Amino acid sequence: MLGVMNFFTRLSFFLILVSTLCNGYSTNHLQPLKLDFFPPTCNRIECPNYDLIQSGKDYEIRRYNSSMWMSTTPIDDINLYSATRTGFLRLFDYIQGKNSYQEKIEMTAPVITQVKPSDGPFCASSFVVSFYVPKKNQPNPPPAKGLHVQKWSNTYVAVRQFGGFVADVDVAKEAAALSASIADTKWAAAVEKSHAADNTTMYTVAGYNSPFEFKDRVNEIWFTFDLDKASAI
Repeated sequence: MLGVMNFFTRLSFFLILVSTLCNGYSTNHLQPLKLDFFPPTCNRIECPNYDLIQSGKDYEIRRYNSSMWMSTTPIDDINLYSATRTGFLRLFDYIQGKNSYQEKIEMTAPVITQVKPSDGPFCASSFVVSFYVPKKNQPNPPPAKGLHVQKWSNTYVAVRQFGGFVADVDVAKEAAALSASIADTKWAAAVEKSHAADNTTMYTVAGYNSPFEFKDRVNEIWFTFDLDKASAI
């Protein structure tokens, strides 16, 4: 229990820094949206498969099955929006054919940004932005300079959804809300055990919409964890 409290204490402190010191532009107040966890985007473009393990109040527990991601090298920035934009542009060039095979790749969802605290000043953090590789490309994903493949085995994720455009302040609030939602469940211990090692991902932001889509936007906060490390379950 002490370990769980330590993790969520560190998380809470980091989120306070983000919300206090980082500036972000939010349009969430312009767009009330009822979210039901299945992103509508996944009806028209490919998304990774997952099994629903539990549906709780304001959260889901999912198991993603052997998904593959093309990822940027870590991007150091004080602003999640800026880092995600930088990473997305690199990945957009990649799927448009700027890769070793000069092969165009279909757009998928979500684009995820893995957030790790940094030793930099103020709220500087390290961000890795990733594109889900379509199934047809997974046997031989085109390599590209500055990008690498992440292959996930069965990965468990605690998920909370929110709408609008992503801003640092909103992400901090949503991540804190996800922490509160699972705090009294067995999943909190599972998350803690998987984040026990130093320099691990604190949370992940998943976006399902193009930057040019202004309505019905769906975003998610993820806490990933390894069930094998969760002795409490």
